[in-house]
Amino acid sequence: MIAGRSGTQKSGLALFWVAQMGLPTLYYSADMSPFTASSRLASMVTGDTTEQVEAGMAAGGESRARYMSALAPSKITFAFGSPITWQALDEELKAYVELWDAYPQVIVCDNLMDFDAAESDYTAQMAVMSGLTELARSTGATVIVLHHASDKSWEAKTDPWAPPSRDQVKGGLSEKPELSLSVALDPHSLEFRIAVIKQRMGPSDPTARKYAVLWCEPERTRFHANSPLRRAQPTLVRPSS
Repeated sequence: MIAGRSGTQKSGLALFWVAQMGLPTLYYSADMSPFTASSRLASMVTGDTTEQVEAGMAAGGESRARYMSALAPSKITFAFGSPITWQALDEELKAYVELWDAYPQVIVCDNLMDFDAAESDYTAQMAVMSGLTELARSTGATVIVLHHASDKSWEAKTDPWAPPSRDQVKGGLSEKPELSLSVALDPHSLEFRIAVIKQRMGPSDPTARKYAVLWCEPERTRFHANSPLRRAQPTLVRPSS
């Protein structure tokens, strides 16, 4: 699970992560349009901003061909629709197997609250998490689900750029996955903070006060181990104050 408050680049991290993996992936999004998803992926690959990609795609000709060429090697298959239903997800998986004669190695569901009836119902959300666990077991795929943390907690108001602690993840559902990450983006420094709030077979910090730091380029859907101003330095790992 990747959990965070609204506007913290959860989808950006998930997309960047699976692109870096280079594994056959089915990415089911209820948040992004097909054009947005392809623009973000092309931006990531070429280094152009999403605005430049969108302008180039609209212009057509050589510009469009350049971006289409950049997208060609990608192993990410997108599926779209809101709400996400089990029938739709099952049909997408069947179509994927029909095309590739194998299950995807990674399945991303963006996000939990966009599943049918799971917007606010805890029982429905738990059923989705159980279903995703069974999906991982039956397909052998790594399943990544995105989820929201509270925007109304005291911590969200007083320290909004810190990763939410485990008890701030809506519904307490971060305890279900094998690994749960809590993320936050400081819009001023563009520090992207990632805390391990639950890990079945390793260390974690439910308070999210210990976190790793990446630097984010939202306009290019890119994440870096070092600040653009200090790329020569090693990755920082720091506790929050």
